[in-house]
Amino acid sequence: MVWRIILSLSVFIPVAALASGGFTWLGLVEHSIHVPQHIISFVLVAVLLIGTALYYRRQLASVNNIAIPDSGFTLRNLVEAYGQFIYNQCKMVLGDKDAPTYFPFIATIFLFILCSNLLGLIPGFLPPTEHLSTTLALGIFSFVYYNIKGCKVQGTWNYIKHFCGPLWYMAILVFPIEIVSNLVRPISLALRLRGNMMGDHLVLGTFTDLVPLLVPVIFYVLGLLVCVIQAYVFTMLSMVYISLAVSHQDHDEH
Repeated sequence: MVWRIILSLSVFIPVAALASGGFTWLGLVEHSIHVPQHIISFVLVAVLLIGTALYYRRQLASVNNIAIPDSGFTLRNLVEAYGQFIYNQCKMVLGDKDAPTYFPFIATIFLFILCSNLLGLIPGFLPPTEHLSTTLALGIFSFVYYNIKGCKVQGTWNYIKHFCGPLWYMAILVFPIEIVSNLVRPISLALRLRGNMMGDHLVLGTFTDLVPLLVPVIFYVLGLLVCVIQAYVFTMLSMVYISLAVSHQDHDEH
């Protein structure tokens, strides 16, 4: 059974080698419509997720009792297991009270980043998250979201005041440091995600060129772990930033 899986994966190695050499399926579309490939990949992931969501809703509408799971491995069971996992992570970081509020954002951003990362493991495709403009857009999206939520929960003035720290006479020093630290967050999120995904694709392409048979399968497995871990790290940091933004406590107390 294991050898069958390895041989099946080996069939795709020649295509992966072409991708590492510059060939990609979406490159043909890029030249025809003159749109950057990472944007096309980004839109492709969005369309696939929307289509899957609509199909899931259609399946759910035909269920008599939604409390009873399907038998066997189905899309509904997979989606609900994913939702339960992310909801547990939200409760762990944000608490039982805030978890339902921020769960839709967290579940969406994790799934979108994960699928974008995994797209790079398909021979002939490049992950949109290896491009800085994509990861920076995701970082800014998270940045705008938690700041808006912070202003909404605490009030704009109180939210600005929490950057001054717990001691009023230290505000002149603490405020600029906190502001710079806050502004750097989307950049750090973007660079971390982009650097790891670009490095993973580079390693996979290099070993595919050197040893085109069997050996790259190992790096496909490692690439899968990198895809999951990077999506998880981005999401966890976003949850931490949300928690800091909506908390009424000072940073030191938190």
